[in-house]
Amino acid sequence: MSESVSCLLSVCVLLVQYDAAPIQPSVVVCSCASSSMVRSQLNSNLPHCLSMDVRGGEASAQPKTSTIKPPQSRKKENFSFGKILGEGSFSTVVLAKELATGQEYAMKILEKNHIRKENKAHYVIREKDILSSIDHPFFVKLFFTFQDSHKLYFALSYAKNGELLRFIRKIGSFDETCTRFYTAEIVCALEYLHAMGIIHRDLKPENILLSEDMHIQITDFGTAKQLSADSVQTRANSFVGTAQYVSPELLTEKSACKSSDLWALGCIIYQLVAGLPPFRAGNEYLIFQKIIKLEYEFPEKFFPKAKDLVQRLLSLDPRKRLGCEEMGGFNPLKGHMFFETISWENLQVQTPPKLTPYLPAMAEDDEDFYGNYEDLLCQFSSLQVVPSCSSQIVPLRSCSNIEQYIHDLDSNSFELDLQFSSEEKRLLLQKQTSGNPWHQFVENNLIYKMGPVDKRKGLFARRRQLLLTEGPHLYYVDPVNKVLKGEIPWSPELRPDAKNFKTFFVHTPNRTYYLMDPNGNADKWCKKIKEVWGTVYH
Repeated sequence: MSESVSCLLSVCVLLVQYDAAPIQPSVVVCSCASSSMVRSQLNSNLPHCLSMDVRGGEASAQPKTSTIKPPQSRKKENFSFGKILGEGSFSTVVLAKELATGQEYAMKILEKNHIRKENKAHYVIREKDILSSIDHPFFVKLFFTFQDSHKLYFALSYAKNGELLRFIRKIGSFDETCTRFYTAEIVCALEYLHAMGIIHRDLKPENILLSEDMHIQITDFGTAKQLSADSVQTRANSFVGTAQYVSPELLTEKSACKSSDLWALGCIIYQLVAGLPPFRAGNEYLIFQKIIKLEYEFPEKFFPKAKDLVQRLLSLDPRKRLGCEEMGGFNPLKGHMFFETISWENLQVQTPPKLTPYLPAMAEDDEDFYGNYEDLLCQFSSLQVVPSCSSQIVPLRSCSNIEQYIHDLDSNSFELDLQFSSEEKRLLLQKQTSGNPWHQFVENNLIYKMGPVDKRKGLFARRRQLLLTEGPHLYYVDPVNKVLKGEIPWSPELRPDAKNFKTFFVHTPNRTYYLMDPNGNADKWCKKIKEVWGTVYH
């Protein structure tokens, strides 16, 4: 019997043991044991009324007496399955409701054939064992497991507000109160995890979920490592993780330790404040080079106390990171000045602060200061734009000198008053076609107003040319490379920023865009947009 098949049998037998029963954290199964060894180990942990039998890769429980019945196994027919919550390399997580109780779970579903083919049984067993041993409010909970002939099912607690990353992308960056609170919860979670002898090894905003009451729940322990309690082992010697959060010792020494999670914590704090992780590049190799060289910069307006904390965590030497055992453990980390207002004893019952974007006034345009954040624009393809309604333009300029009006228009700062006839529109479009360098991007729509804006992502910005046309459409162009980047969907909630940062917001179902007019014309932009809305809909 091959090792991969034996490992898969271990998973199957392990799951049968916990069908419809509370998870027992004391049971540990060797991922490479033979089928007879697995059967023997599991039988020794079962109630005396049960024994395990393995036939052809299937496990079954046989009662030794007819008077005591084993707990009834759950089946997929006992659940209604809803939306997909997440997808991994060899699993899918879907929302599942148990029909009998109405209880909702995040059901992690794994394909047995894929596990066998990719030799991933040891990852599945590891995740199940670690989840079974964890009992802390800041981690997802494993309630029970079951299987059918093709799939394995893990019933996990349902974090209704999804990934932390979704909120970072939506609001750009967190204010200092939010950053402090959520960082503190992550610190508490890591303190518990490391005390259990567990290294997460893939800590990142995608793996930090938010519960219904907006507390964190850390998930995804497939690549975690349980250090042996009876040895001096302090490192895990396998390459796992996500490029932007990988620690330098994993790249140079091919091993991770508890301090590797503290490096990831530093990256996450940076991202909460700045909106993007500290190490960014066009590919993983370049990201790794920046990590090894500790090549990153803090944007202007980064919170000073958070900056000091990040610097103490992003140390190339894992023994010098604040929070590691060599530096005195978690007490010095929790005593850092950034956490001076945190009450550590009861974080899990405190009311989390409302997520509020951090929107300081930005520095002057400086191309060296900007980063490359084109990945943000890939989502434009899935967004909807209001259909063109140009036929509704009302002809109100019967006596004007249209030729002189068109002649006086500046192709570099186009702005129309929106009141013109069909013939006047034709003449305007003719001038735009021949003299306006931005016409090529607007699909032959008449431009009402245009001008530069700074696309903001957290504390970073990049110059864009905004083109407001009939329809209405709002086109988004890279003025340096002369490339159309997409269209911003319309929302009636366009509004100027109350704090007078010369910012206005474009709200969409998936995110809010922060557009900053460097010339201080945000109010005029909003007025023009409202005029377009009025022309089209009233």
